[in-house]
Amino acid sequence: MTEEKDARELTLKDHLLAQIKATGPLSIAQFMQTCLLHPTLGYYTTRDPLGVTGDFITAPEISQMFGEFIGLALAQTWMDQGAPTRFALAELGPGRGTLMADILRATKGVKGFHDAAEIHLIEASPVLQKAQLDILSGFSVTHHTTVTDLPKLPLFAVANEFFDALPIRQFTRDKDGWREHLIAAQDSTLIMGLSDAAPIAALEHRLDDTTPDMRIETCPQATAIMSHLAEHIAQNGGAGLVIDYGDWRSNGDTFQALSNHKPVDPLTHIGTADLTAHVDFEALADAAKASGATPSLMTPQGVFLERLGITARAQSLAGKLSGTALEQHIAAHKRLTHPDEMGTLFKVLGITPHGARPIAGLEF
Repeated sequence: MTEEKDARELTLKDHLLAQIKATGPLSIAQFMQTCLLHPTLGYYTTRDPLGVTGDFITAPEISQMFGEFIGLALAQTWMDQGAPTRFALAELGPGRGTLMADILRATKGVKGFHDAAEIHLIEASPVLQKAQLDILSGFSVTHHTTVTDLPKLPLFAVANEFFDALPIRQFTRDKDGWREHLIAAQDSTLIMGLSDAAPIAALEHRLDDTTPDMRIETCPQATAIMSHLAEHIAQNGGAGLVIDYGDWRSNGDTFQALSNHKPVDPLTHIGTADLTAHVDFEALADAAKASGATPSLMTPQGVFLERLGITARAQSLAGKLSGTALEQHIAAHKRLTHPDEMGTLFKVLGITPHGARPIAGLEF
């Protein structure tokens, strides 16, 4: 047996250890990027993580009602903006394509909507790209790996549980500035550590609402993506919907790994667990505003869906069900809307051009 492993036998942990040896400790953002999107060993590039047999389940997989109301809200906004005869209907991180399929089914009766829509999916995973093409087999679909490739058309976009998977950086406030949380190596084990304290200009605005030893998270990729979407919508028309778990401002450690629907240690389940963090909706709203769009008020998912009429829809569907199917339907409605489940943890943020009406279910 040779001392050096054959390249085909290298694990994701081997790659991380080699990277640390070559360039020093990694930020949590670098760790997440490698673990999730390594081209041959990454979590998203090698598997379908969704559903009961996967590691987590998203709202579209819980009930068709979620996608139906997202679709109708976008269609109403399309009509509010004059029903442009050609537009991009886009989803960021579309999973298996379930949400987009539900959006398209719900809007089938909206006159002119399907004829005008061009479907664009932002997806880095080849495994999920295939699943999306399968479920949307009756439609023409264009895949992209970045939002910068979207056509210069009015853009009606949705991002459900997309921003939470983008790489974050963590900092703890120190009397001399900020110390970044880093991932280092001790022999062949990955460990967490801290950088030396230093002032960071980009975090000056957090000095007023933090005290020493408080931890915050930033996500430069999230604000960059939101800035691009907002600029696109401000210049071309359209609307954007962000649905994710998080809060108005980042405070504390929310970095987590999930495997088989349970929390696990991110440093030991390398490439085999989903890595996420709570979304900072204030940062997204500020990025949208700075790029010329108007953000809505951050709204709990349960409130948003109730405003759109999900309870009436749930009651209508319930009338056609019985037994186990009815029990599952009632549980799905509760999971999407109840404050103790997804109803409060998940938030909704809309963006529209300056002067346009807010997306249905949201307010300025």
